[in-house]
Amino acid sequence: MKSLRGKIAVVAGATRGAGRAIAVMLGKAGATVYVTGRSVRGNPSPLKRSETIEETAEIINEQGGTGIAVKVDHTLEQEVKALFKRIEMEQGKLDILVNDVWGGDPLTNWDQPFWEHSLHNGLKMQTQAVHSHIITSHYAVPLMLKHKTGLVVEITDGVDYDYRGNLYYSLAKISAIHLAEAMAHDLKKHHITSVAVTPGFLRSEAMLDHFGVTEENWKEGAKIEPHFIASETPYYIAKGIAALSSDRDIFQKTGQILSSWELAKEYDFTDMDGAQPDWGDYFNKTFNGKTKE
Repeated sequence: MKSLRGKIAVVAGATRGAGRAIAVMLGKAGATVYVTGRSVRGNPSPLKRSETIEETAEIINEQGGTGIAVKVDHTLEQEVKALFKRIEMEQGKLDILVNDVWGGDPLTNWDQPFWEHSLHNGLKMQTQAVHSHIITSHYAVPLMLKHKTGLVVEITDGVDYDYRGNLYYSLAKISAIHLAEAMAHDLKKHHITSVAVTPGFLRSEAMLDHFGVTEENWKEGAKIEPHFIASETPYYIAKGIAALSSDRDIFQKTGQILSSWELAKEYDFTDMDGAQPDWGDYFNKTFNGKTKE
């Protein structure tokens, strides 16, 4: 139950959704987790949602873990640099980095081609979801190098390089995949693992609100969006990343694009309701007219 005892983790973008769940599961497994993001009590991010990094840290602590909330805007180099300087002083090392900074949903207009889409919003999406990841890894990885071990996880959307339906969104999510692959190449000789991991249709707090449902009656959302029936909680991918972090043979996966549904099969875990959703299989049957092999 405490397979990550003694490990130090940073989950960048842990205010809500997958980031919060990942931080909680890493803490539950015994890791000391630095929970970062922009939303703190009394000063929410531009998304104006109620969740905060303090709440995430409190959930970790209530479950017997160690959560440390640190307000960081990961697009600002000096704030990121200060975060890892603090971690070096307090812990002397870093074992796990999860790059989950996003904030691109309100910036994405799915109904507009790129030349009509707001250029400002499209470029801001790259700053928030790509540049922030690069800045964070730049300052995080040196804390792993001295110990010749570590795991960097890029949270993305999708398991390939196919177009996602919006140029700017697609560029951001595919960039996360390539970041994982490129970092894996540079980090290989240091025995540090870098992977990209995608959830399926994520049943986040924001998505539940969007459909006007709660986790208790979430299936009602499928009346509005039929594909919501195949959704998964943020804790599904979180369990997968906790399992990856505990895998002594994780380096064999470096450079790979992984998914919550495949990790569930490999490490034999279920979502919070006991189900084992498989978005990849559902997507292929629904949109490609074939079953995933």
